[in-house]
Amino acid sequence: MKITGFRVENYTMQMDRPIADSNYPAGDDLMPSSLLWIETDEGVSGIAPGGGDVERFFHLLEGQDPREVVGLWRRMVDYVHKGGLVAVGGPISSIDIALWDLKAKLAEEPLWQTFGALEGRTKAYASGIGYCLSDEDLFAFYRRMAERGVDGGKLKIGLDMTADLRRIGIMRDALSVASPRPQLMIDVNEYWSPKQTVRFMHEIEQHYDIAWIEEPARRWDYEGLSQVSRQIKAAVATAENLKSIGEVYPLIHNQAVDIINVSTATSGFTGCRQVAHLAYAYELPVSMMNCPANFMAHLAACLPNHLMMEVVDVGMATILHSDQYIEDGWIVLGDSPGFGLTFDEDKLAAATVDTPSRDAGASPWGRRQGAGLYEVPLGEET
Repeated sequence: MKITGFRVENYTMQMDRPIADSNYPAGDDLMPSSLLWIETDEGVSGIAPGGGDVERFFHLLEGQDPREVVGLWRRMVDYVHKGGLVAVGGPISSIDIALWDLKAKLAEEPLWQTFGALEGRTKAYASGIGYCLSDEDLFAFYRRMAERGVDGGKLKIGLDMTADLRRIGIMRDALSVASPRPQLMIDVNEYWSPKQTVRFMHEIEQHYDIAWIEEPARRWDYEGLSQVSRQIKAAVATAENLKSIGEVYPLIHNQAVDIINVSTATSGFTGCRQVAHLAYAYELPVSMMNCPANFMAHLAACLPNHLMMEVVDVGMATILHSDQYIEDGWIVLGDSPGFGLTFDEDKLAAATVDTPSRDAGASPWGRRQGAGLYEVPLGEET
């Protein structure tokens, strides 16, 4: 069997509700997205959410056996050795994910089984990414998830302490039908400095038992993150935006992180699994980040140190569909070969664009004015 081709479809997904955080509090309900297909001479294709400059790497794949996934991953990573993964991690990740989907399809088994999991399920937590949501909509989201057994939730905070305290309470009350003591997590997306985090967390922890705070300082600042971890009760979670095991290692070595956030950003399934195994060697838990149709749950299910996976549930299944569901607080994976991921051809065609784009304005991936320096009230950013 040989790899013969690929195709990428870019589209813009209309979500059920807007998402927002402290760096982009206005929010947006459009999500630029892509799908990648890796094709073979036997007519079987692997699919992956994502794309990017796949053409740059395809000469390394063409004519190769698609089942040699780890070897092909190594070939791509070695190819960009001088430049590193920061600028090109996206296409490597997408290719690696599509190859794993293809490998499982060829074995006629679900990917969680290919990875060696005992069972196809992993614990979930609810993540609204809803800085722009009203109190009523916020409660409705977490209550809907709690009614499916989800007993943990993560909330975006960082710009208004009075409002943040109120909204944490709303999340707790909404989740209380699933547990009398739900797990409460908060996320500031690197908006605070280490000292700000310690000061603000001392106030928050007077009111709530926080399981973890996510990205309480810059992702590479192991001294600042370590300072935060030592001075607050909650665990420090970070690393979702790091691109390789080499970038994660300094955080672990310097005891700067208590929970490692793992995701597709770390060069696909292969790189993500390496980071999770490194964390396991240090007795650190990992938590899988959100993704379209929760497809990363296949990897989470096999990781011995996986804590729980972020579920956003904003209507990403409009185009993508998977044979999984949430029951009693767990993501339950199906038995279809590969991801069990399918897509609606008509809806994909209707949403397809040349380049994923969104309305002009503030970048949802940028860092807001005043971050780590001073407080800028909502509505006064420039």
